[in-house]
Amino acid sequence: MIGYAFSAYKPQPASGSPFEQLLQLFLQLMQYTNGDVAEALSWMNQIDQQHHITSKDYGMGDFINDLEQKGYIQKGNTPDDFTPTSKTNQTIRKNALEEIFGKIKKTPKGNHQTPRIGIGDELGSGSRPFEFGDGFDQLDLTQSIQNAQINHGIEQFELSESDLQVNEREHKSQMATALMIDISHSMILYGEDRITPAKKVAMALAELIQTRYPKDTLDILVFGNDAWPIQVKDLPYLQVGPYHTNTYAGLELAMDLLRRRKNPNKQILMITDGKPTCLKEGNGYYQNSFGLDRKIINKTLNQAAQCRRLGINITTFMIASDPYLQQFVRDFTKVNNGRAFYSSLKGLGHFVFEDYEKNRRKNVK
Repeated sequence: MIGYAFSAYKPQPASGSPFEQLLQLFLQLMQYTNGDVAEALSWMNQIDQQHHITSKDYGMGDFINDLEQKGYIQKGNTPDDFTPTSKTNQTIRKNALEEIFGKIKKTPKGNHQTPRIGIGDELGSGSRPFEFGDGFDQLDLTQSIQNAQINHGIEQFELSESDLQVNEREHKSQMATALMIDISHSMILYGEDRITPAKKVAMALAELIQTRYPKDTLDILVFGNDAWPIQVKDLPYLQVGPYHTNTYAGLELAMDLLRRRKNPNKQILMITDGKPTCLKEGNGYYQNSFGLDRKIINKTLNQAAQCRRLGINITTFMIASDPYLQQFVRDFTKVNNGRAFYSSLKGLGHFVFEDYEKNRRKNVK
């Protein structure tokens, strides 16, 4: 038979209790309403009127009561005033992790393991001669004293630098990451919602680090006309503003946040969809949204070079495919010696996950 045979679509029956089914819809709506419980429940009532998502045995009133009893919402000052709880925020992050990265089991080690010998937490099976730069906490005292007796005799104890022996340690890399999210107005232009995928990726990455790499650190910041840090609990309700794109301010804040972290490995992950269009000058702003302004571009590239001198690699995830932006991204990546990914909204999470997991340099065409 040539061609295709079509049949009626029969969806799989929904699994889980009525509360669990409605909860998934509620958590999705909470992200679009920026944490407004009343608006999310109002939308659910409208959907119920049109598509009958509840039954005669379990209605919206039952669902609201269960949300409160199970700790997802709490009452405010008035009977109809509800606010989300930390349980709601954590569940949204967990769902984002499972949706983008798949179910990842928690591991007790929480490190990016490598086959190399170096600075780390666990002692290796061997030892080696002391070298300049080794810490005294690594000394193998037993072997060092034995070397001193062999080299200098046992009649008069003498310990020299050539006698010292240190324990080898298994190298486990720990990462300090600063995640930059563009919240300029272009993230919702032309009818395309780019901020929601960016939020989901950030939530998934935060949950990944907290569950699988607890010794890693993650600082999250947003940048528009200015840049400011946000907390993980704010991610589901992040909004785009009437902002330009001040990439320079974002990089400056990311460097400041990473400077406070003790982890030796530091990186910046930047999710953006456009070119830098803004700089802060004194009490005002220098802005140019019409092209690649040389003044803005040069300052941004200088900041990327400063990151390189500090050993901070920048990975840029460009979620727009405008050809004239690609040259800027290439220049930015070359100056920092970092990496760049041109990703669709659908594949953004997989790119971020693979880059974070592998944590190594790669060539991307």
